[in-house]
Amino acid sequence: MKFLVLTYGTDGDTRPLAALSRALMDAGHEAHLLADGATLGTATALGVPATPIAGDIRKALQPGSGLFEKNSVNHTARELARIANENAEHWLRSAIQAGAGCDALILSGLAGFIGLSAAEHLRVPAIGTGLFPLTPTADFASPFLPPGKLPRMLNRFSHHFINGVLWRSFRKATNEARARVCSLPPWKSLPTGHPMLYGVSPALLPQPRDWPSNALVCGQWLAPARQWTPPEALDAFLSAGTPPVYVGFGSMGGMDPKHLLESVVAGLGGRRALFYPGWSGVDAARLPDNIFVVGETPHDWLLPRCSLAVHHGGSGTSHSTARAGIPSVVVPFAGDQPFWADRLHGLGVAARLPRWKALNATSLADSIRYAERDDVRSRARDMGEKMRTEAGLATAVRAIEKFASHR
Repeated sequence: MKFLVLTYGTDGDTRPLAALSRALMDAGHEAHLLADGATLGTATALGVPATPIAGDIRKALQPGSGLFEKNSVNHTARELARIANENAEHWLRSAIQAGAGCDALILSGLAGFIGLSAAEHLRVPAIGTGLFPLTPTADFASPFLPPGKLPRMLNRFSHHFINGVLWRSFRKATNEARARVCSLPPWKSLPTGHPMLYGVSPALLPQPRDWPSNALVCGQWLAPARQWTPPEALDAFLSAGTPPVYVGFGSMGGMDPKHLLESVVAGLGGRRALFYPGWSGVDAARLPDNIFVVGETPHDWLLPRCSLAVHHGGSGTSHSTARAGIPSVVVPFAGDQPFWADRLHGLGVAARLPRWKALNATSLADSIRYAERDDVRSRARDMGEKMRTEAGLATAVRAIEKFASHR
């Protein structure tokens, strides 16, 4: 079968879809990935055919973009929708062109509504994917709400409410693109009913009992481990002492770089550490000798060689840290990151800060000391062993083959 895979988001959003595309290819299918050009490195490395689509997610996440300025669901929804709405028509044209002759369209991220529209125009099944839960359940509240604030009886309602807020933010531009590009009628309500596959671990998020049969927690979508030789300087640093603390905030760039640098240096208290600047804008040349700066490095190689990880709580990094069997200190910024911070903390494998603005030398030092406790380390090791037995990609491929055959 032939699949078009459409997503839009950060590198952490695109990387699992590249791994899924590769798994489909290894199962004998064709796959073509559309995503932001700055996030296609994994696809290139895996040999997945990929095409960049309109937009600049890195620019949208830089200081002054507004995404991190308010801790508000409505604000975050508006800012994310703005990115999608500015590119809706371009994305739909790209998806229809690239999807000609495909058997199903796999969609994710900010391009979700456009993907559903493209599948409708192409008359092929649409298969939704996600790295955090969108399907309503009574087991937990919407990931876009602050954890622990709602009574349990409102959990299911919260999903419908937040999904409705998101839909209203995307509705106008989506319907305009549908009309202009392929003369489709407007959607008057949130489109539902299509399958949803989640590239998340059941160890972190057990399958809710009240989900429909076409919603599935598959396990993490992780590219196969590849032979990777570290630079000599990194290898020498790792060999020169105890396992270091990993510090990295991925694609998050909305923080104050000077404050971040000062907090990390002081909070580490002289511990050996690896720092991944990512899109943070930090001047890494100002770091002391106990902190080694790393570039793009495979998490499956690097994290097991670390003592713990300080990160932003993105789904991919949260999963990779837990899979490595090491504790976390989670500093969430926006979106679903507080949700994963809460999940890791509730499982006893992470310290958490309520939001990135709470990061300072004292809070980071206290959180690191919590993560270094023997009981936390023990639970993290057990979690890692459990997650490494999962086969998330194989589960997803079987489900996609099943759903794509129902035309």
